[in-house]
Amino acid sequence: MFEALTEKFNAVFKSLSGRGRITEANISDAMRDVRKALLAADVNYNVVKQFCKDCTQAALGAEVIKSLHPGQVMVKIVNDELTRLMGPVDTRIYFVSPGPTVIMLAGLQGGGKTTTAAKLAKYLVSKGKKPLMVADDLQRPAAIEQLITLGEQLQIPVYSEQIKDAVKVAKNGIKHAGKIDCDVVVLDTAGRLHIDEEMMAELDKVARTVTPHQIYLVCDAMTGQDAVNSAKEFNERLELDGVILTKLDGDARGGAALSVKAVTGKPIKFIGVGEKLDTLEEFHPDRMASRILGMGDVVTLVEKAQEQFDEEEAEKLQKKMAKGSFGFDDFLKQMQAVKKMGGMADMLKLLPGVGKQLGDLDIDDGEISKMEGIVHSMTLQERRQPDIINASRRRRIAKGCGRDLQDVAGLIKTFKRSRDMMKSLSAGGMGGLKGLFSGKTDMFGAMAGGGRKIKQRSKRKRVIRRKGKKRRR
Repeated sequence: MFEALTEKFNAVFKSLSGRGRITEANISDAMRDVRKALLAADVNYNVVKQFCKDCTQAALGAEVIKSLHPGQVMVKIVNDELTRLMGPVDTRIYFVSPGPTVIMLAGLQGGGKTTTAAKLAKYLVSKGKKPLMVADDLQRPAAIEQLITLGEQLQIPVYSEQIKDAVKVAKNGIKHAGKIDCDVVVLDTAGRLHIDEEMMAELDKVARTVTPHQIYLVCDAMTGQDAVNSAKEFNERLELDGVILTKLDGDARGGAALSVKAVTGKPIKFIGVGEKLDTLEEFHPDRMASRILGMGDVVTLVEKAQEQFDEEEAEKLQKKMAKGSFGFDDFLKQMQAVKKMGGMADMLKLLPGVGKQLGDLDIDDGEISKMEGIVHSMTLQERRQPDIINASRRRRIAKGCGRDLQDVAGLIKTFKRSRDMMKSLSAGGMGGLKGLFSGKTDMFGAMAGGGRKIKQRSKRKRVIRRKGKKRRR
């Protein structure tokens, strides 16, 4: 997500580093590059123009702190302007009493509307609500069956009828919600491949008949500027209450996330960041700005970590890392928790300066089972002291678990990379693992220097190793 935009922003800030002070000339140069980066990310032209103007005014009016370099000052300015552009935060869902509260989802076909309906229903359950999903997409083949299947997976009721009257299905679904004591109705409506009068007339008729309390537009972020244009048209016809951006985990250039609020005036409520049904996140402009600028998202990481780790367990882990006694049993335990947090790659992307280095370290559910088999073939000493595992021990372990030697070697490599990353995190400027998992993290310190410290330490280690080799010779 936003990798290309992040790289271009970082190049701009790097070009400013080392300069004594901010001047109109280097601000102009920086903004020219920022403008190109945003246009390449498919951000609306008028939004880009106003954004660069605001950044320039903020930079010229900023009192430069002597202890900071111009590049760091510009990071702060651009971060603030990005946050303002996408904000303010508005993730509230307004519930009525007595219920049910009716939430209508609209959008083009292929944007992930039906899956988003299920994700939103699951989110509502986590908030203590009892939702009913209404299958009102009567145009797309198998849409009803898809929603019913998703409902069964989540154990959330679904109302459907085998008729072609969308208004009647919506009305009957809301009545059914009252009968079974559901306090929220999630209405999945029909979409088309493009906006047409027939589609909008049907949506308008459904909206006027059932008067939903909130209407959310579901947009595919990967369509970039097209998502913003469709949002504008839907808003003119339906008067939207918010937008849900889907597929932000894919090859999204970021244009929709940066443009849709400015163009429509409607807040981004949620973002879809994966295919699984628990990958709907509340949208926080400040956190998204931090991700775009390559600073990670420590707050979201803390929230996810707090759900899986307790502070006492994190403190024990940090002590083990300090003593160098972190072994395979600890590793497996952490992998199980990381899997519940969305996977290693997703977690690493939230770390400032670390995600790009180790972003390919992804472990799926099948890999966890494979790891367990390999680890259980190790002796107790090998699990506690992984560095003693040599070639002969690897062959014995592979034979014992029925895996290829390559699988064993791959696990050991993954373990060592994870251990190095966690050791760097434990010793870095982020309050340690205990601080991370307890929420006592110095976010600004992590954003400003965490990644660089990790790189600097690893670089110093390489220099020391080279010097040691020369002395031995």
